[in-house]
Amino acid sequence: MVIHSHYSKSILFSIVTLILSLSGCREKTQVEQHASGTSYLDESGRAPYDYVDPFIGTGGEGHTYPGATVPFGFVQVSPDTEFKYFRQSFPWCAGYQYGDSTIVGFSHTHFSGTGHSDLGDVLLMPVTGKLQLIPGPSAYPDSGYRSRFSHDQEQAEPGYYAVRLKDDDISVELTATEHVGFHQYTYPVTDTGRIILDLTQSIYTYDDKVRWAYLRIENDTLVTGYRQTSGWAPDRYVYFAISFSTPFRSYGIVREDQMEYFGFGPRAPHLTGYPDRGGRKIKAYFNFPDPHAKTIGVKVGLSAVDITGALNNMMTECPGWNFDELRSMAKQRWENQLNRIIIEGSEEEKAIFYTSMYHTLLAPVIYTDADGRYRGLDQQIHHADGFTNYTIYSLWDTYRAAHPLFTITQPDRVPDMIRSMLAHYDQSVHHILPVWSFHGNETWCMIGYHAVSVIADAYRKNIRDFDAEHAFQAMKASATYGPYDGLGHYMHYGFVPIDKETEGASKTLEYAYDDWAIAQMAKAMGNEEDHRYFMARSASYRNIWDSSTGFMRAKRSDNTFREPFDPFYAQYGGDYTEGNAWQYTWYVPHDPQGLIRMMGGPEAFAGRLDSLFMLEAGKEKYGHVEDIAGLIGQYAHGNEPSQHIAYLYVYAGMPWKTQERIHQIMQNLFDNTPYGICGNEDCGQMSAWYIFSSLGFYPVCPGSNQYVIGTPAVQKASIFLENGNVFTIKTVNRSEKNIYIQSMTLNSKPYTRYYVDHSTLTEGGELEFIMGPEPVKRKLNGDMIPYSMSNE
Repeated sequence: MVIHSHYSKSILFSIVTLILSLSGCREKTQVEQHASGTSYLDESGRAPYDYVDPFIGTGGEGHTYPGATVPFGFVQVSPDTEFKYFRQSFPWCAGYQYGDSTIVGFSHTHFSGTGHSDLGDVLLMPVTGKLQLIPGPSAYPDSGYRSRFSHDQEQAEPGYYAVRLKDDDISVELTATEHVGFHQYTYPVTDTGRIILDLTQSIYTYDDKVRWAYLRIENDTLVTGYRQTSGWAPDRYVYFAISFSTPFRSYGIVREDQMEYFGFGPRAPHLTGYPDRGGRKIKAYFNFPDPHAKTIGVKVGLSAVDITGALNNMMTECPGWNFDELRSMAKQRWENQLNRIIIEGSEEEKAIFYTSMYHTLLAPVIYTDADGRYRGLDQQIHHADGFTNYTIYSLWDTYRAAHPLFTITQPDRVPDMIRSMLAHYDQSVHHILPVWSFHGNETWCMIGYHAVSVIADAYRKNIRDFDAEHAFQAMKASATYGPYDGLGHYMHYGFVPIDKETEGASKTLEYAYDDWAIAQMAKAMGNEEDHRYFMARSASYRNIWDSSTGFMRAKRSDNTFREPFDPFYAQYGGDYTEGNAWQYTWYVPHDPQGLIRMMGGPEAFAGRLDSLFMLEAGKEKYGHVEDIAGLIGQYAHGNEPSQHIAYLYVYAGMPWKTQERIHQIMQNLFDNTPYGICGNEDCGQMSAWYIFSSLGFYPVCPGSNQYVIGTPAVQKASIFLENGNVFTIKTVNRSEKNIYIQSMTLNSKPYTRYYVDHSTLTEGGELEFIMGPEPVKRKLNGDMIPYSMSNE
């Protein structure tokens, strides 16, 4: 089937001419110019960049990728070691598992750390020898185009990846800009060098995932096309332009699928060198039969809009062929971002900390093309007037710590992220904010309407360069859209009844927090009526408290608790979301004091927390829920519902217990190996937890403007703020045994509060912790304890 090009020949000619005529790379953006400054070197002469190890988290359940990208870049060009049928693909959510020994190819889009997946677009693989167009199984790599590799011949750093493909003796190097993946392949002496392009492969693949693909040979150095997929995102488009530094001598396009009706298309396969082809299973190969060893550069520009957008992105971001220059530019951009927090600590601490910083900068990603266009949720092409549109919003995860971290390290980007959410709301047929969205699609994954937390948290921190009235209307609309996930029942009953909606206990708890966040936004805007309404709704967590068992439990619509009840049991689609009663009962971040009172006071509350960290359960209780990981007793740090819990001892006036547990988590569940992340990294959330906790505080309740103090895990840290101020954290006498805070000073004055206000942080100053080997069991009271709704 012939599909006409999306652009005229004259436009194509002008773009290609400009691509070929220009050299070098584009200038820095204004954000980069603002962020760039001193290169910080430690006592060993190393910069933060030098400590980042992209392999951390690529093994086990971290689900990160080691490939090349730039901060918030739309392109993540990375090796894929396996493409499994989607029901078997959990270990390969990022396309790569460190324990694998073969590489299938190098695709251009990847999620970082998710527990479900998609993407893996535009797979390239350099090869030699006999033409093979199937990847072949990992157990028999010689049967396809995949290749063996060794970690000894593999390298990764921010913005750069390299590996030697052992079977064909080809060296691969990768680097990137926002929308362009740049490959450099060095071939041995051979007359059978070629590059495979496989448009059938995907992460979380299945037979009909590619709805349509199209490929067009423009000339002997330029190939264009697109593919439309239906996976986690039900209707996703990726357009591409592939430019080769060396002309290919010949090529072939193969369509592996058959259709009942082709029109007059059946004659096309019989035409020699037919230059375009459409279908569901399209592959191509490009031959470079040079008998001498040589290096071939390949640039792949992507766009969600059209082929012209992909070409223009390539032209704008990387018109030349200087790989080393582009790699250097990517490195500088990473250095500018990683320099925003400088720490002192051990080599391992720096590696984990700066790699965590790196991971927080991988999502969301820039979705607008170089000309400002993007594909909206309505599948129409829009222009982002006055802002940059971002996508990949793993909000059930990232509202907790990643987005609050952005208000400190990326306040210049936060308004555009919110504007992007508002664009989603405007384009949504449901007129609600994103839940878990990417690439112009809503996946409806996870629960809650946590975009409201991101917006309220930013607004309360005086990050307000967006239409607040528009945002508040979007927040209200999201919180009152009855058909969504039992929300209508929640508004009717005051909880989500389990006989009408799955995961009713978790949904009730998370909706209550989101309602509190909306109430805080209303209050800050002077809207007292909506403040009262949503504050009343935020107390709904009380409606599912079972005093007889001491747990938050799922209720039926007749106001009775569902039986039988096992607080250790977890299942997908059960009473709780990816967790059990032990893990979810603590989810009242806006009112820990209310929970403390329901549990019988601080001592009883702390005792229950102690039990959480000590009680074991057989794997048959939770093993079928893949996301429950990183266990200490019933505490599951590898999944988000648990990640605030260790800080709750502070609300009970026992901060030394928080200090013990935070230290235990950081020592036992993080390290600087490929298996050093104990669960899904989740688009920066797990890493944001580590960053905050290393600094000594954590945003238990986004929207409260408070960071609850734990125990610092660095000798010193300096946060270089957007406003030019510097906030410094110092520790005295810190060691492996000295984990307990003895006393604190803020700007050399005694400090007794166990939280830090956001305004205190942004004003700059110095927070000093005096550490010791024994806990100081001085109970907290009054304003020493962080915010709770019940204390208003």
